[in-house]
Amino acid sequence: MLRALGAVQLDTISVLARSHELVAYARLGSVSRDEIENAYWKRADAFEYWAHAACILPIEMWPYFEYRRRRSRERYSTNGYRAAAKEALVRLRAEGPLTATELGGAKRGGIWWDWSDTKSALEIMLAEGEVVCVERRGWRRVYDLAERAIPGEFLNQTPDDLACWAHLVGLAGKRLGVATRADLGDYFRLRAIDWPAALEGSGLVEVEVEGWRDRAWAHPDALGWLEEGIRGRHRTALLSPFDSLVWDRDRTMRVFDFHHRLEAYVPKPKRIHGYFAMPLLAKGKLVGRVDPSRRDGALVANRTTVEPRHVPDMAKALLEAASWVGADSVVVERLDPEDVRPELEARLKSS
Repeated sequence: MLRALGAVQLDTISVLARSHELVAYARLGSVSRDEIENAYWKRADAFEYWAHAACILPIEMWPYFEYRRRRSRERYSTNGYRAAAKEALVRLRAEGPLTATELGGAKRGGIWWDWSDTKSALEIMLAEGEVVCVERRGWRRVYDLAERAIPGEFLNQTPDDLACWAHLVGLAGKRLGVATRADLGDYFRLRAIDWPAALEGSGLVEVEVEGWRDRAWAHPDALGWLEEGIRGRHRTALLSPFDSLVWDRDRTMRVFDFHHRLEAYVPKPKRIHGYFAMPLLAKGKLVGRVDPSRRDGALVANRTTVEPRHVPDMAKALLEAASWVGADSVVVERLDPEDVRPELEARLKSS
């Protein structure tokens, strides 16, 4: 799954589960959270780095973020944390993977971002590629030496910037199928790159998409599937707001005619759909959303919006999500439209 997506975003918010767990659940079904975490981290074939945001990435993608690591090395060529960095490297070399806390403390004792010298040094070395995050433990990054954690076949590759850009643009195109330049750039947050050269080397094909204002590029596989009439298989599931299917709001609106916005950081009185509204994917379309929480053993749908003909899909998704997180019932609070409540609640109770 991770290789099919190319990147899975991490985030501190945990409602039903952490976002990276929800991404796996949406595609694989009711796999346990422990199994998901072990699949991400315990096989030594993934690492965390800055891609779309902080993301879990397949290990073979290490070489293609070299352009970003080069920029970081230039940016941090002079900094005040070299002594702390040297000490951390000595301990990592001697003791193996450690968290910032284990290395001496992540914070100075102040506000959330008031990092200690050790934590600041580790984050600089992470950006530069001297250390790598190999796991999250209690949501803390676990750091190891890149020379130990990254296989030599990848560690020793140092493609130039253009090779990195072309590869990442091609990967984004493959994951998206068809995309505008803005879509392609957003997937791995590609900024200030040579777009004409990157597109030329990406293997993507320039196309026109009916109804799209901007030019687009398609992956040859997607064009082949279109020509052969092959359609994808789709689960009915609730999606994390950080899922790569919907993390680009403009693209989500253009492709699905669905306005998606994470409102966790919006003042509560101004929220429309709720703190962590999860879009409902059904039959390849986005047909509703739910802002969930847990209360007294129940999954609570604090705010639910659903197209009336997709009430059965919403009921199915809520029941499956409740079972996955160990909830014994589903409680529906605010509902739009309200007149579908009898059908929705009947379906929730009949299963």
